Amino acid sequence: MTNEFSRFNLDPKLVQAVDQLGYTSPMDVQVQVIPLMLAGEDVIAQSQTGSGKTAAFALPILQNLATQENLRGVQALILTPTRELAIQVADAVSQYGSLLDVEVMPVYGGQHYGTSKRRIKKGVDVIVGTPGRLQDLIRQDILDLSGVHTVVLDEADEMLSMGFIEDIENILGETPTKRQTSLFSATLPKPIRRLADKYMIAPQSIIIKGKQLTVATIEQRYYLVNEKEKLAALTRLIEVEDIGATLIFTRTRLDSGRLANELVQRGFSAEALNGDLAQDARIRVLNRFRTGQIRFLVATDVAARGLDIDDISHVFNYDLPTDPEAYVHRIGRTGRAGKDGIAISLITPDEKSRLNRIEKYTRQQLITAELPTESDVYKHRENHLIDRMTIWLERDRSKREQVIVEELVAAGHDPVKVAAAALKIVREGEKQRPVEKISEVRPIRSKSRRDKRKTEQRKGRRSISRKHKMHQFDKESGISHEEGMVRLSLAHGRVHGVSPGEIVGTIASRANIPGYTIGKILIHDRHTFVDVPEEYVSRVLGQTGAYKFRENPHVTIERAKV
Repeated sequence: MTNEFSRFNLDPKLVQAVDQLGYTSPMDVQVQVIPLMLAGEDVIAQSQTGSGKTAAFALPILQNLATQENLRGVQALILTPTRELAIQVADAVSQYGSLLDVEVMPVYGGQHYGTSKRRIKKGVDVIVGTPGRLQDLIRQDILDLSGVHTVVLDEADEMLSMGFIEDIENILGETPTKRQTSLFSATLPKPIRRLADKYMIAPQSIIIKGKQLTVATIEQRYYLVNEKEKLAALTRLIEVEDIGATLIFTRTRLDSGRLANELVQRGFSAEALNGDLAQDARIRVLNRFRTGQIRFLVATDVAARGLDIDDISHVFNYDLPTDPEAYVHRIGRTGRAGKDGIAISLITPDEKSRLNRIEKYTRQQLITAELPTESDVYKHRENHLIDRMTIWLERDRSKREQVIVEELVAAGHDPVKVAAAALKIVREGEKQRPVEKISEVRPIRSKSRRDKRKTEQRKGRRSISRKHKMHQFDKESGISHEEGMVRLSLAHGRVHGVSPGEIVGTIASRANIPGYTIGKILIHDRHTFVDVPEEYVSRVLGQTGAYKFRENPHVTIERAKV
């Protein structure tokens, strides 16, 4: 049987590698993108995650490498929003090029600079990296992009949402103006279009529509709850559901950590997966989840990018996403490999409009359901205990325990009371899992015109007051106005030519903190104020003197003086 990838006139070794991976027919995005990229065209492809876009840009890159000789330096650069995706894409490119003499290297925060330097010096053809670490390697003169022929921006909308647009522009400025650029994005907001207009040459636009937005085997339901009682609702549900490996999505990284801690305190095996984790820590958490050592993985959308685990029984939307596409991506992680899956959303009254948008987008109506009552939870616990007791009685492997019971009976204790006392001891663990109260959901009170007018007036007064205070603060104060943030002072400013993107990229990569957590940046003539989350201050200050900005390799950062 002929492999249909041969229609693109690819090098036989590429077709063979694709065939060995089990791919015989190209997907829609590959059919449309591969010929354009092989012809040297710039491409804008609006395509969903999982549509086969990695092969769409990887095969043309590898084809060009296979047909050109005496190439030196990095030839292709692929930018991704997260470490996980960088590793995943680099691995895929390596597999497609496994029969060619091609060096592919992922670049992301947490790697040792010495290792990166040695590998790049030895020779790398394709680099797949995150913007922050790429900028850091460029600033340290480790990475030279002057020979790059092809640049790919993968999941551009995610990089936009993470605040990487300026970083991307800085990186593109290090590549030749005569290059091929391809952009892949699930959505195309205005900033992405402006980026394309500025850096791409007559790009060919294609749109790949998903054939199936949700998997038919996924049961989707939602529960209407008060915001403050989401945790109570979640714990009731995970007790009564026939649950296996479970993904729980929160809105922010802070929420993911807090929720994981709350679950652990209640006796559930849970860990958080968010942008705060170093790569090796992330891998360890995922391995524990895959092997069943933890049952509940609490994650953010960004952290879950590239997550590929087949045996997830449930996905919980603890916080409903604002983007319907994000909802589809989330629930698509259950119901895989022909198995049934369950997606459960906890929705507050003011999120009903968001739910309506999701239902309209997916063309499916979510089932509304009633939360388990306290008696339902207690009954489920008792049934679970009886099931465990029945299993051990049928196994008849409690010889030593039987001797203890016989001794207690011989000492005059009633056998039934002995059994009851034993069950009481077994159930002591339930004390850390209280069945928390859930009140009736409070409907949103529709405001009268008078109420709305008063609210608008109050907002207007607050806005004017806030602007005045911020102006005074920005100009004179060294104290951060944002809760949980600390203001730091950087000994470089406008006269040194620094930019906000450069500041974010340098601090994030050197201190190994997520770039999107860095707050307000105020650039003055000879110094700059930077707001950093309090939890990262010691990490940032611990690297002071090691920050390199342009020609100055030893820039200091300290707490801002009031």
